[in-house]
Amino acid sequence: MLIKRRDKRKFEESSASSDIAFLLIIYFIVIAGFNVNKGLLMNLPAKDSTRLAAKNDILRYELDETGHIISNGKIIDIKTAERAIIVGAALNPNLALVLTVSPEAPWQSVVSFVELAQKLKIESFSFKMRQDVQ
Repeated sequence: MLIKRRDKRKFEESSASSDIAFLLIIYFIVIAGFNVNKGLLMNLPAKDSTRLAAKNDILRYELDETGHIISNGKIIDIKTAERAIIVGAALNPNLALVLTVSPEAPWQSVVSFVELAQKLKIESFSFKMRQDVQ
């Protein structure tokens, strides 16, 4: 008995090409991973909200052009600022942290201070650029 052979189809004509394409898409999605942007996650106030803070609930710091932290006219390091913020937050649960930044201050110093406020879970944090009066 003679068995009849079917005609072979070309690769382009078969459904195998679409299967392989689909599997390749899945493969590249899986091995590529997902790029997660890590940034500063802070809760921002509503656009038109105002918040009043008592004068003794505000801690003010300044970053000079060299990146030094200044508190009450004295240069301090980040650890001293951290301890002062911890003590201030313990005494005043509504502590507001205000940072005035010199336009020439190194960006990393600003980021380090913002990370410190985030690490210490300071809910009221504000920073502004210093306006040099000439």
